[in-house]
Amino acid sequence: MSFVDRYLSYFIAVSMILGVSIGSIFPNFSNYISSLELTGINLPIAFLIWGMIIPMMLSINFNSIIKIKDRPQAILITVIVNWLIKPILMTGIAILFINNIFSTWIDAGKASEYISGMILLGVAPCTAMVFVWSNLVKGNSNYTLVQVIINDLILLFAFAPIASFLLGVNQIKIPLWTIFNSVLIYVFTPLLFCLLIKKIVNDAAKIYTINNFLKPISGICLVLTVLFLFLVQASEVINNPFQILLIAIPLIMQTFLIFFITAILLRIFNQEKSIAGPASMIGASNFFELAVATAISLFGVNSGAATATVVGVLVEVPVMLSLVGIVNNNDYLFPPRAKSYS
Repeated sequence: MSFVDRYLSYFIAVSMILGVSIGSIFPNFSNYISSLELTGINLPIAFLIWGMIIPMMLSINFNSIIKIKDRPQAILITVIVNWLIKPILMTGIAILFINNIFSTWIDAGKASEYISGMILLGVAPCTAMVFVWSNLVKGNSNYTLVQVIINDLILLFAFAPIASFLLGVNQIKIPLWTIFNSVLIYVFTPLLFCLLIKKIVNDAAKIYTINNFLKPISGICLVLTVLFLFLVQASEVINNPFQILLIAIPLIMQTFLIFFITAILLRIFNQEKSIAGPASMIGASNFFELAVATAISLFGVNSGAATATVVGVLVEVPVMLSLVGIVNNNDYLFPPRAKSYS
């Protein structure tokens, strides 16, 4: 384990503090970083995500992917959790906390917008970042890739109608370019890059050496990603700390609930850690770029809905790292198996 990986949680905590500090002291720099976007996708963060997921993609054995059809259980469970259980659960938790438990501290008008933003997060399951979490739990890279591709395909058709139904809006103008560019930038571009490396090098031992060299860089990129996320959202953290806390509580609770629901279902079907770990992470994490872009297009950049999706961005990495720890330390829910399925 590299030095960065060994103390990753500490580095993440420091990067959160540094990000908020730098963003509040140098707001012009924060605004400049925020402006480097393509259809709602922050390009510096995109490059850092490449640095995180390329080591995972280099380990993919494309000749073995076809074998995954013999093990469909985890994929079916992931689809059911992502597109049926999670949106309904997120809606219920958002209404329970924002409209009831926290109603004393939240204005009724803002409450409705906060709930809308949280629903958008619940209807936008993770895509690219799941490669990072899969890598940290030593997941099956072939299976993870297939799950991500299936999730992206469903996202194109299911996001708008499910969000429209839960928000009570007749039509949602889905930011298709955000989805298309996210999949292109976060999934297919690094995948093609890795295919090119394998084609040029054409030596398994050398590829293994390259991958080992890149793995510590992956951890550094994760730390820098957190720093950038908190840097660009520093004003939100400084100006609305209590509101952010109130929104974060149900979001974190929902994340843990959906994670354990998925993990338990996968345990019932006897899925080992390399499959169950990444599958649980897909349901627990969010496609926050899509949620933020949709919230802004529907409710405006200064709306409560946009704020709620931004809170989703802020809690994503720290919470997911805690779930990585659970996967790596809970052999009952995530049993290691000697038999290889890759």
